[in-house]
Amino acid sequence: MLLTGCSAPKAVTPTLVLPVPMQVSYESELGIARLGQMLNAPGLTPEQRAELFFQRGVVFDRVGLRAMARLDFNRALRERPDFADAYNLNGVYLTQNQEFDEAYEAFDSALELAPDYAYANLNRGIALYYGGRPGLAARDLKIFLDEDPGDPYRLLWWYLALEQIDPRAALEQLAAHRQQYATEEWAWDIVGVYLGEVSDEQLLNRISEESADNQELAERLCEAYFYLAKQAQRNGQPDQAAVYFKLALATNIYDFVEHRYSLLELDLIGEQARLRR
Repeated sequence: MLLTGCSAPKAVTPTLVLPVPMQVSYESELGIARLGQMLNAPGLTPEQRAELFFQRGVVFDRVGLRAMARLDFNRALRERPDFADAYNLNGVYLTQNQEFDEAYEAFDSALELAPDYAYANLNRGIALYYGGRPGLAARDLKIFLDEDPGDPYRLLWWYLALEQIDPRAALEQLAAHRQQYATEEWAWDIVGVYLGEVSDEQLLNRISEESADNQELAERLCEAYFYLAKQAQRNGQPDQAAVYFKLALATNIYDFVEHRYSLLELDLIGEQARLRR
């Protein structure tokens, strides 16, 4: 009940692995204070001010202060209009707010300034995925995957876009890529879940057994619960998906892509529920 609000879900996985939610570190608090002091120093050039605003925005983002982060990224762009990193992260926030046209423009700007900026391809691909353009999303996400084909997370995002176009072909591509590039890294077990070869419980047990400390446990669970939620959606289990998205959020790993889009996914679930009323 603490995880799901007032109504209990119809299905809950028999085994849940829960970390202690991550807290704001002393280093992050100190970093915000120091960057604020540096921004008040006289004689800064626009480029220096842009960099300091950007770095403070990154720290705000890491601790979950989204409005403050976005404000600083916009300040960085006012000081330096050719700041590709700021366009990229600003686009991420626009995507989370479902302001897709503005997000596309931000990522386009980042890629115009830095054509080899792979993470702008990832983030534009995600924006296109949530904006209902799976073909264009798959193209961007394939570019990102080709930069590191042995990364299972890159493969999963590409698969999620392909699945919206042709589910059977997407699954075949997923299996073929896994066969060629898979290693013993734990995250490949998420791909195994999608292929029906690993259960949710087996994946979560492995994470619990192999995580070195609470931070690693929280980070891995943030990732795993997001992709398990997407698989639950695919299997027609919306209540289970909502539980998993909430569990990903409960880790407090704010700057992970899986945490960011768990919140968006829950917003979309809420919108769909209101439309059905």
